[in-house]
Amino acid sequence: MRRLPTAPVASATLIVGYAVALASGSRPLGGVVLLIGGAWCARAWSARHDPRTALTLTTVGLIAFIVSHILATQIGAWPSVLLVSALAGTVVWVRADLREPSGPAGLAFRPPAR
Repeated sequence: MRRLPTAPVASATLIVGYAVALASGSRPLGGVVLLIGGAWCARAWSARHDPRTALTLTTVGLIAFIVSHILATQIGAWPSVLLVSALAGTVVWVRADLREPSGPAGLAFRPPAR
């Protein structure tokens, strides 16, 4: 079974976290969404990659969150969130998802060695 790519989850976590905070009027509730999504991603990266990659990608998510707040004063909240989500998702895709094997280990169909 193929693993769920983490880039869409990381990007969606930022977008949905902001949407929940905006719709509910509760920033802490949006933070809960960020915490849950971020924890899922960090756990997946820890299981699939080395600790350095997991830490790096978790830091990318945190920096994206911070930059979205800074950038929102310049371009607006939604454009900021969408931009940093796209950038963070791209980094995660390149650093994590593209580096994963395409299928379960040991089940590749290869011609017998001669």
